[in-house]
Parts: sequence; structure tokens; C-alpha cells
Amino acid sequence: MSRSATAEEAAAIAAAIERFDADTGAVPGAGEQKVDPWQRAALIEGVGAKATIEDLEEGGAKWLS
Repeated sequence: MSRSATAEEAAAIAAAIERFDADTGAVPGAGEQKVDPWQRAALIEGVGAKATIEDLEEGGAKWLS
């Protein structure tokens, strides 16, 4: 089969590919990951679990701020 597609066939193929891509492709902007509000607050305040555990082992304060 050495026949080329007609203009209408090529347009139909292109439309089918575009439709498939729109139906199954990634949603624009879906790559962004939101930070959990609690995690964001901990990062801003510089709170770390390791430091809290080390303080407890040394008999230090239970809560860090």
C-alpha cells in the first residue's frame, strides 16, 4: 500500500490525535505540589523532629519553639 492520505484523511488523523491527547494527557499545572499548611509552618519556624527527639533524650524541654 503506497498511497498517501488525502487532505481530509490527514485532517481526521490529526483531529483524532489531538482529541486523544486532550482526553488522556496531563492536566496543565498538575505538576505543582502544594505544601501541607502544617509542614509549611514547621519549615518557616525551623522546627525539626530530630532536634526534638535529641532534646527529649537529654532530658531537655518537651516542646521547642
